[in-house]
Amino acid sequence: MQIKRDDLTGKEVIQLIGEHLQGMAQNSPPESIHALNIEGLKKPEITFWSAWEKGQLLGCGALKELDQSHGEIKSMRTSSLHLRKGVAKSVLEFIINEAKNRGYKRVSLETGSMDAFAPARKLYSNFGFQYCGPFADYIDDPNSVFMTLKL
Repeated sequence: MQIKRDDLTGKEVIQLIGEHLQGMAQNSPPESIHALNIEGLKKPEITFWSAWEKGQLLGCGALKELDQSHGEIKSMRTSSLHLRKGVAKSVLEFIINEAKNRGYKRVSLETGSMDAFAPARKLYSNFGFQYCGPFADYIDDPNSVFMTLKL
């Protein structure tokens, strides 16, 4: 698997972000969706990566710089064609290593509290993420779960 920085212009990546947003809309009320669209992911404080193998897009993830010591994981998604193959684990590991290389002291994330997000919460817990309160501009929301990892 090759994980590379992506400019979010490729058809496959645009489709995967669309799949991600559609999944959020199916499982979360509109006011609790914090997923970013293509334009949101192109902001300068966000770095976006895509994971590929043999010309196929496997998944993606992003890292948003909140400040010099704190990053936020965004847009973690595995293509529906490549679920349960370790894609999310590899992308998450890559992003955590990037956060360490940047000198961040911690990385945090927001995900859903609904059953559809249980696999994501389990993945993050397996990496040592702990539940925490809202961070950055987030507010308490029964549809959101906040997690953080000290690096």
